[in-house]
Amino acid sequence: MADDVVERSTDDALRAMVDAHRRELHVHCYRMLGSVADADDALQETLLAAWRGLDRFDGRSSARTWLYRIATNCCLNLLRTRGRRPVTEPLPPFDPPPPSRRSDLRWLQPYPDVLLDETHEPGARHLADESIALAFVSALQAMPPRQVAALLLVDVLGFSLGEVAKMLDASPTAVKGVLQRARAVTARPTAQPARSVQDDDGLAVRFARAYAADDVEGVVALLTDEAWLAMPPAAHVYEGRDAVHAFLAASAAGRGSTQQLVATRANRQPAFACYRQDAAGAATFTGVVVLTTTPAGISGITRFLDASLAPTFGLRARL
Repeated sequence: MADDVVERSTDDALRAMVDAHRRELHVHCYRMLGSVADADDALQETLLAAWRGLDRFDGRSSARTWLYRIATNCCLNLLRTRGRRPVTEPLPPFDPPPPSRRSDLRWLQPYPDVLLDETHEPGARHLADESIALAFVSALQAMPPRQVAALLLVDVLGFSLGEVAKMLDASPTAVKGVLQRARAVTARPTAQPARSVQDDDGLAVRFARAYAADDVEGVVALLTDEAWLAMPPAAHVYEGRDAVHAFLAASAAGRGSTQQLVATRANRQPAFACYRQDAAGAATFTGVVVLTTTPAGISGITRFLDASLAPTFGLRARL
């Protein structure tokens, strides 16, 4: 009986400790892994590791620091075995035009704002808009994992070099060197989130109307000169108005069905759930489109062709 009481007390203590940081730990795992599905796995691994190691938590660091150390190392382990989750490049039902370039980015998924609104990161130094933007998360996925860990732990979450050195089992000097290389990558223009637009909702509504109606000219009119369109996990990237126009025109001509768009938000950016409507009027969820907006217009369109995202965004699979 006494052992049962102790076990329940320990379980309650761990649950209270984790519940206070669960959502922010999930966001941290997402930033590191670029995937909501992988972040789910990493968080579960973190909770299991925390339970197994609770008797070794001596209180010399805060519970938050201890949990972030576990979560970060769970993510690093997952990145070493990333082949466990094969990614299949989707095949479009039409012949797409040649891309401007091909991207190596495969594991990127959008993060629903509804989850971010539940997150409170007491140590965050960057605005949530900057540290969760697709441009920033995409840049992280192209970096060595330990650089990603150091950058997030120090610059985003506000841990000291000494704390991060203990988390990564490295010296402060080594962490400082890794951090400097990571900062050099994220300082590049392609890694910087676009400046937000106060009227981005109005811009997004105009985009949705044109996009759903296959009004290619209407969509292109909203783009900046340097606008791009990407479709992870597909490798095709189209850069510039002409290239985006060519792709959208081919898509509209080859799809053979109408679309419905439902407004949502992802990564603190305007987004839409996409539904393809068949001849009988039923609409099936096909993925999410996320817009990157600037004062000059829409600078990026990221199409996530992933039907599994519906429950992640709290959306219905069929309308």
